[in-house]
Amino acid sequence: MGELTRGERLQIMLTPEELKMVDDWRFDRRMPSRAAAVRELLRRGLAAEGFATAEAGMHSSAFGVGKARPNGAAKPAARSRS
Repeated sequence: MGELTRGERLQIMLTPEELKMVDDWRFDRRMPSRAAAVRELLRRGLAAEGFATAEAGMHSSAFGVGKARPNGAAKPAARSRS
């Protein structure tokens, strides 16, 4: 497995409601970490502005802003809310 390096740290402050929304979104998609979820949300936001997107992968290393995921990466299954 290749080494993952992320040289910059980005800290953000969220309200409890914002954090709950991020966590709910993450858990619904079975994302591996909160950081992976935030990176995926950034990727999707950038995609909405015209930047390319890639399929969702299962490992945190597959979620990098501006980084294409490996071909054939599995998309996380959405959890149903009952």
